[in-house]
Amino acid sequence: MTDPIAVVELIEGFQRSQILFAAVRLGIFDGARPKGSDLERLLEACASLGLLEKRGSEFVNTESADLYLRSASPQSLAGFIKFASSSLYPRWGELDLAVMEGKARANPLSIPGILGRAYRRLTGTVSADVNRDFNAGMHGLGMISSPAVAAAFDLSGFQSVVDLGGSTGHLAMAIGDRYPGMKLTVFELPHVIPVARKFTGERVVLHAGDLFVESLPPSDLYALGKVLHNCNPERCGLLLRKIYEALPKGGALLVVERLLDDDRCGPVHVVASSLNMLVASHGRERTFVEYRDLLAKAGFADVQMRKTGALVDAILARK
Repeated sequence: MTDPIAVVELIEGFQRSQILFAAVRLGIFDGARPKGSDLERLLEACASLGLLEKRGSEFVNTESADLYLRSASPQSLAGFIKFASSSLYPRWGELDLAVMEGKARANPLSIPGILGRAYRRLTGTVSADVNRDFNAGMHGLGMISSPAVAAAFDLSGFQSVVDLGGSTGHLAMAIGDRYPGMKLTVFELPHVIPVARKFTGERVVLHAGDLFVESLPPSDLYALGKVLHNCNPERCGLLLRKIYEALPKGGALLVVERLLDDDRCGPVHVVASSLNMLVASHGRERTFVEYRDLLAKAGFADVQMRKTGALVDAILARK
């Protein structure tokens, strides 16, 4: 990189994120125009980023903003943006400390899902706002990626799928869209179930529990979407062995994760995600070979990988 402009763009990259964060928090893409002396400047900035279009004296959503930034859109990423703004962005300001100390910067009580599991088991507490934003955000991301994951392998031979830690059921529903006869279940922590129900309706069976502690619902296909990247190798091994033992002969596990290149220096969004796991949860992204080795150690055979072209890739491992 010899272009100084490219370096300056890296330095100032956080400004673009903050423009987006502020606009979503203020409800700009939902049509809100709160009174503020400098609101016009924010609207102009959104237009410069291709998020709004100026028509006369009015600003209207672009197609991308309508799809991904409007709260009511089925593909909305607004929840994830709010979660990133409130819970992730402040931690990235201490990335250097996380790297040097090997310690996450997040408060485990503020983050839902597997990240704060041990603390919530003791306290039963989780922020309602963070729970809502996090799971709504995961749903938006899932609506983008899960159809490609469901199409990555031929799953027609399976009778049911249980998505372990499946959040709002986006992956289970994408599999159901492709294989209408398959029974769909999501296994999630109790506080996630009411949020998930708003997205799944009665289409998906929702099973409350802790997948590290309780018995798994029977199935010939389990799915793990973005769960293993939260875990160290030892914890991965415990969970994978538990799943292996719960599967019938011929059953399989579908692993959905962001995969690093073999040299671990790309793709950029996966390398950045690995650092995100460092500052937020002690987790990390891995290469396919690393996941293959973890799966083989747990007993799985015939481990295959498919690049989906989406934000995550797919691995299928059979018993």
